[in-house]
Amino acid sequence: MSDPLKEKVRRLPDKPGVYLMKDRLGRIIYVGKAKSLKKRVSSYFQRGRQRTIAQPKIRALIGLIADLDTIEVKSEPEALLLEGKLIKQWRPRYNTDFTDDKRFLLVRVDLTEELPKFRLTRLKKDDRSRYFGPFAHSGLLRRTLAQMRRQFGILLADTNPQKQPDGTWQLYDDVREELYGTQNRVTAEAYRERVAQACEFLEGKSREWLATLRAEMTAAAERQEFEKAAELRDVVFALEKTLAKTRTFERLDPTRPEGDEEALVALGEALRLSGPPRTMECFDISHISGTFVVASMVHFADGRPDKDHYRRFQIKSFIGNDDFRAMEEVVGRRYRRLAEEGKPFPDLVVIDGGRGQIGAALKAFVGLDVMPPALIGLAKKHETIIFPDERAPLNLPLNSPALNLLQRLRDEAHRFANTYNADLRSKKIRESVLDDFAGLGPVRRAALLEHFGSIEKLRAASAAEISDVEGFGGKLAAELHAFLQRPGATATESAEAETTTD
Repeated sequence: MSDPLKEKVRRLPDKPGVYLMKDRLGRIIYVGKAKSLKKRVSSYFQRGRQRTIAQPKIRALIGLIADLDTIEVKSEPEALLLEGKLIKQWRPRYNTDFTDDKRFLLVRVDLTEELPKFRLTRLKKDDRSRYFGPFAHSGLLRRTLAQMRRQFGILLADTNPQKQPDGTWQLYDDVREELYGTQNRVTAEAYRERVAQACEFLEGKSREWLATLRAEMTAAAERQEFEKAAELRDVVFALEKTLAKTRTFERLDPTRPEGDEEALVALGEALRLSGPPRTMECFDISHISGTFVVASMVHFADGRPDKDHYRRFQIKSFIGNDDFRAMEEVVGRRYRRLAEEGKPFPDLVVIDGGRGQIGAALKAFVGLDVMPPALIGLAKKHETIIFPDERAPLNLPLNSPALNLLQRLRDEAHRFANTYNADLRSKKIRESVLDDFAGLGPVRRAALLEHFGSIEKLRAASAAEISDVEGFGGKLAAELHAFLQRPGATATESAEAETTTD
């Protein structure tokens, strides 16, 4: 190991997280998870380890490690989730699992049809259809659709409705009409009302399924059955993505009522607020590579994400990892700005964490000399609601709509923070490609990035175009151009192309 790598390993925390092994060109070659980053990563570099490893693949990996990054998380199950996401994103050469999406069944409803049908599919397309799922148990899904046909009078893929002379539709033959007990001849408008009701029902089933999967995944991880937990994790990812697309469609659908009124009312009552919290903001602190701290803030309006008001923060007041100081800073920055601009505070502020984090947030409001809005903490271990005053901690039933709304808010803050991690990591990796080019110091590197804007544009430039940058003569420009065009140097940029941002 090089001295800088030894120092990185020595300073790793004894906390759960994900580690990213990189080769000398800065390419991510392996992503792993750990209950303790310090113990797990250190084990790769123990004296004589290569001689005792039976798998040639692992021995080869250790020989190629030139650098590493780490990301701290709050629990081992969360590390499991993040590991899978990063493997799917970067597709490192030494990771063989989780690179292909599982093809479970989805339910597709094409809303451009005059009479939309509920069909089964394994492929999700970027169209105006609504998708529900994925569902791992096909038998249960088919029984659910059969129940929905009887309950709502909808069309499945095996039906052939007939249009009547008066403009109405005969959905089924006479035998099915008796069997299903719903009106057989309907207008297209009346049928679409049935479709809307069935979609509401199926969406509820999807969310119920997601909650069950998350619980099963966490339980498997706690039993250290990581193979099973990883499989469940992949289904959770796909289902969350499907539900996110469904919510996007819902915002575009003017016929759909906004928000989850039941959950908002229940939350207002549980927290003894003056009314339902129409606007809520949640803060999450996240560590990047164990060296500095960032934060995310998400905003919900009427129980739904309002991404126009999301915010990201880099910590400015100190260097190091201190969740409490970081929380105090970002909360203070957020509401100082709102106060200065004369904008209203949210009805409820949610802090991801326990007594220490909420105390730091309250300290920020004291420093601003402003009255804070309703303020709570949500401690993840037992989903306990913490108050900043003398009230005792509150544990709502796990099936409570109020708690489920808080969980969605908190989980969205986690997701947004992890996306920020990926963005910063991508930028760091892009710029690190230039670290291996001899004679290129920080001034010239900055000049290149300022001139071209990105590594991709720099790679596409000719030697003559590079020579236009201050500090680059013809010889140095030609050498850099050749360096960037060398075989295998595009791996990092290829991986970057898969990164998604909000």
